[in-house]
Amino acid sequence: MEKNVVEIWEDCLKIIKDNINYQSFKTWFLPIKPLKLKDNVLTIQVPSQFFYEWMEEHYIGLLKKTIKKELGNEGRLEYSIIMDNSENNAEPYSINIPTGEKKAVLNPSVSMPIDLNRGSSKEIPNPFIIPGLKKIKVNSQLIDSYSFNNFVEGDCNRLARSAGYAVANNPGKTAFNPLLLYSNTGLGKTHLSHAIGLQVKENFPDKTALYVTTDQFTNQFIDSVKNNNQNDFIHFYQMIDILIIDDIHNLGGKEKTQDVFFHIFNHLHQKSNQIILTSDKPPVEMKGIEPRLLSRFKWGLSADLQVPDLETRIAILHKKLYNDGIEIPKEVVEYLAHCINTNIRELEGALISLLAQSSLNKKTITLELAKQMIDKFVKNTSREISIDYIQKVVCDYFNIPIEMIHSKTRKREIVQARQLSMYFSKKHTKASLASIGLHCGNKDHATVLHACRTVNNLVETDKQFRIFVEELDKKIKL
Repeated sequence: MEKNVVEIWEDCLKIIKDNINYQSFKTWFLPIKPLKLKDNVLTIQVPSQFFYEWMEEHYIGLLKKTIKKELGNEGRLEYSIIMDNSENNAEPYSINIPTGEKKAVLNPSVSMPIDLNRGSSKEIPNPFIIPGLKKIKVNSQLIDSYSFNNFVEGDCNRLARSAGYAVANNPGKTAFNPLLLYSNTGLGKTHLSHAIGLQVKENFPDKTALYVTTDQFTNQFIDSVKNNNQNDFIHFYQMIDILIIDDIHNLGGKEKTQDVFFHIFNHLHQKSNQIILTSDKPPVEMKGIEPRLLSRFKWGLSADLQVPDLETRIAILHKKLYNDGIEIPKEVVEYLAHCINTNIRELEGALISLLAQSSLNKKTITLELAKQMIDKFVKNTSREISIDYIQKVVCDYFNIPIEMIHSKTRKREIVQARQLSMYFSKKHTKASLASIGLHCGNKDHATVLHACRTVNNLVETDKQFRIFVEELDKKIKL
């Protein structure tokens, strides 16, 4: 009996999973959908152009070997890329990669919904001389310490960081223009936007990069209205090669400022100048922004930065200590990373507070000193429990590797730990059921609901299980 396309792809995934680490497998292979198998050509669907480019750069060798093993020497792979093109509702187009070729071959019979090679090398007007204004020097307002070298990559930010690096090396000429970075406060989107600007300045010294907050942009526009030089204001921004605007959601409700930004955005985009935006919300959740602007925010790539996991938080602390030339005991670093788990800014603030305590009071940095400081620090900060932290507590309690929660195993103890993680995540976080399921082995919201009902039923009927739940609840709230 011949295998169908889903079974073939499942077999491919088993081989791939054995050859890369789990987090990379989860990030880059679980979102892929098998579409069809015809004449030894396996068609898989990937969610974006950027996704395809990343697969091509990092995993094409592994994919070719896997396809060859499953389909034989004649086996070939075809991508179907989802392109978000709300302007003309274009269908996804396919890119064929015959096994054994070095490069992807674009199918010439398929029309591409967007131009991936917009722009050409041409003389850019001098951005430092603006009609009606005195000669000025554009201050990029970029912070040198916010570089890619100082940005710690983890599963929480890998997509955003990779997209940002691609933009920095080819500004305005990738499929993600604009690049919109969104996350809760303190998770690194401002750092990453500065890093892109700094890298562009290093790679292309002749290009002008400018970082501004939305409030700065709004105030400058108001001043231009007062001084009756709106045209000069617009002309200035239209000459910027890489425009980085922080907290774009703050444009909400400001109709006149949105209108002028709309025209600046269109001009820059048509010239293939790079636009980078940051927000604390994805476009679909932004309030008070005109639909025509929101649709443009979706033209490129919207990448979120998640709460960093424990390993990434430890790496962030080590990076900061290394840059400052300071050494502190390993257990202290791990303790800080365990206690401050929702905000990188707070994490670094806790480290600075500990170093200050040690220096001012002439005390050696010990675990005991860290505990004393953290007790006061956490009380003075709004501490939020994360799904990542809940999983760590549950897995430590049952002495289970955290990777097992994300696996597909149906072993009773693993299923129970997974269900408890879902239950406590629903109880202690604001995450949606879909988000909880995604973090707990890529399950759907119905599975999360079932898990919560199961835990509630066991709490009412099983005394030993009720003790487990009560003890875990206390540990999570510590």
